[in-house]
Amino acid sequence: MSINQSHLMNTTPHIHAMIVAAGRGSRFGASIAKQYTMLQGQTLLQHSVARLANSAYIDKCLLVIGADDSTAKTLNFALPIQYASGGAERWQSVQAGVEAIRQTGAKDSDLVVIHDAARPAVPQQDINKVIEAAMLEPYGAILATPVADTLKQSYTQPHAQSKTTNGVIDKPVNSSSTHSYAKRTIDRSHMWQAQTPQVFRLGELQRVLTYVAENQLEITDEASAFEHLELPIRLVSGSRQNIKLTYPDDAILLAAILTAQSELL
Repeated sequence: MSINQSHLMNTTPHIHAMIVAAGRGSRFGASIAKQYTMLQGQTLLQHSVARLANSAYIDKCLLVIGADDSTAKTLNFALPIQYASGGAERWQSVQAGVEAIRQTGAKDSDLVVIHDAARPAVPQQDINKVIEAAMLEPYGAILATPVADTLKQSYTQPHAQSKTTNGVIDKPVNSSSTHSYAKRTIDRSHMWQAQTPQVFRLGELQRVLTYVAENQLEITDEASAFEHLELPIRLVSGSRQNIKLTYPDDAILLAAILTAQSELL
């Protein structure tokens, strides 16, 4: 570790919060962007901002939205909000958010807390925990959960349909469809599911996003950009309540989680 990195870890950084809400969530399949799905009288985006507002470390939030988004600015939020226009890919939206934060005079050593609009149930203690972990790291930390389920690697092959006569299988019938089959079980002992918030040093985040752009890499979260450069990002164990709205069925689970959480307050 360099002297400069050691210095970063011994100072209290300024903290910037960012929610990325420029996508539409194609897997969700709704006619509206999924961040505007209503749960308990508020949009997912409003819920997610309110969760960040519960942390004493966060006093404002940058929303990165689509250039054609006409909804976000009509909503009321639990924090003062600034806006930036996102890009076609997630990393481009984060990069736009980083540039907007830079324009406020932010320093390399500042921390950026990046949260998904579609994770409205993250517990307050997890937000604080990952921020406090990142304060002690030269690059950053993310919330994640150890994989509990058995993982299967699959392969695909043409599906041979069979005809039956009186319950007895006849010879296969040729079919153009393909199906997935279990190939092997993956060792899950070192497997984690990434969540958000993900918290990074501003200067380092800007550097790895530049690397992603220059090398035209495909990444699914910001931590994977650091992984390409073999830079250590700390894993902080988070709650399994912090699920992401990805498919329609997830809305049922999230509604139940939000209700249960509100009853505990």
